[in-house]
Amino acid sequence: MKALVVRSLSPDLSGIELADLPIPPRGPDDVLIRVRAASLNFPDLLMTRGEYQLKPDLPFTAGLELAGEVVEAEPGCGFEPGDAVYGGNKTGAFAEYAVVPVRALSPVPHGIGFPAVAALGAAYGTAYTALVEIGGLKAGQWVLVHGASGGVGLAAVELAKRLGAHVIATTGSPDKLERLRKASDADAVILADGRFREGVAELTGGKLCDLVYDPVGGDVFDESTRCVAFGGKLLVVGFAGGRIANISTNIPLIKGFSVVGVRAGEYARRFPERGKAIREAVATLAADGRLNPHIDRVLPFDRWREAFEAMAARGIVGKVVLEP
Repeated sequence: MKALVVRSLSPDLSGIELADLPIPPRGPDDVLIRVRAASLNFPDLLMTRGEYQLKPDLPFTAGLELAGEVVEAEPGCGFEPGDAVYGGNKTGAFAEYAVVPVRALSPVPHGIGFPAVAALGAAYGTAYTALVEIGGLKAGQWVLVHGASGGVGLAAVELAKRLGAHVIATTGSPDKLERLRKASDADAVILADGRFREGVAELTGGKLCDLVYDPVGGDVFDESTRCVAFGGKLLVVGFAGGRIANISTNIPLIKGFSVVGVRAGEYARRFPERGKAIREAVATLAADGRLNPHIDRVLPFDRWREAFEAMAARGIVGKVVLEP
């Protein structure tokens, strides 16, 4: 099979190649899948550089999430050959065939194509875990979503809106403002540059935000501490901005808000029943037509470099999907 293999870690993708590998063997708790689509996530890029918290042994096949058809499965596991499924593992999705644990797979909701469903799991699972499971999102609340042009950010905007929240979406790029307005149904789209607290206060009528969803970190996190309402939550989802921020504990004390870390994948692994419930909730919303992943572009595997470079250059709005 063809697979995108990371041979060595590098900042310029030079350690990656599209190679021929044997089809991976399936264990008793696994399912062998013929991959039809696999979506690119920011951690995929970071892992090629050795900058992610998970550091797989070299060489490894890149790719966190996929959609495809079951080839082999253990009898009675809930899946049979030919079933359309989506899900993923820590690695292995960017290949023609992949082995995924049974617990990490879900049936494809009716009426959703492979590219869209390949973009559903990680982004919307992260958004649901952060906003609903940990954040306790309620209709009518104000939600500030940073990095909203990225996959996890745009998913958070859409999910929060579908659940009845008022949403302010931000981007760090002036060039993306209009693209983000067209790609989302946020109540407002603003530039997260410098002192944006005044703009947030004006939009919320001085109430500020019940939830702040931050996959960016750095300066954006620093200013976000001024945007959280009393009793609110600042949800730390990632550090795409590059700098890991610090906070003086007197700030959340005086302002009465919580800073909460969100690791959606780890949450699902530690609490498998909750992880299953989150996947089912996202799948139900998607099957009802309430969630529609925004696909920036779909590329064949042999154009993988274009996909990774576009993500590294922050040129994507939504998700990029690779197809074998």
